[in-house]
Amino acid sequence: MHDRRWLLYCGALALPFVVALRLARAAEQVGSVEGVTGDAFAELESVRRMLDRAAPIFLNEEVATGVASRLAIRLGRNTMVRLGEQARLKIDRYIVDAGGEMTLRSGPMLFDGQPRRAGVQVRSPFALIAVRGTRFFAGPSNDRFGVFVARGSVRVSAAGQQVTLHEGEGTDVLSPGATPTPVKRWGSERIRAALASVS
Repeated sequence: MHDRRWLLYCGALALPFVVALRLARAAEQVGSVEGVTGDAFAELESVRRMLDRAAPIFLNEEVATGVASRLAIRLGRNTMVRLGEQARLKIDRYIVDAGGEMTLRSGPMLFDGQPRRAGVQVRSPFALIAVRGTRFFAGPSNDRFGVFVARGSVRVSAAGQQVTLHEGEGTDVLSPGATPTPVKRWGSERIRAALASVS
């Protein structure tokens, strides 16, 4: 009887690890962690795992960072995504070096990539950002949701309106459901602050 209770106890302890392993095997790996500062985790079907350098990133996972934390993710050979503190990003669909869809639920993000064919779409509560090979920032900036292009171009759509940003240009969406503000060049201080929030 004692042995049976011991086996049941050990089995109960091992169950979360078995479930996590099964989910990881069932999911498709789309990238890996390039670097992490502070706390970062990935969550899939209510199973959470802490992230460290070289940890795999799987399709449909939501990756998140804690307070004063940073996370760098490499997707394929040509794309890097950096998240600042208290960010949440879900990779909904991704074909390595071809394109995909992501959902930025909160926090700042820097996308730096060269998807060759279909491009990438980044959804957020504020706007839809259509991306081809480019480097851009999206997230909190000057107490609003801002999008800034450091290289290439992106198309920002919100509330039925659309603007196209080129290198050095940005736009703001003041709240969910608002339209993008007119395109303008961001000042050097605002650019520095935005990039510092993800590095």
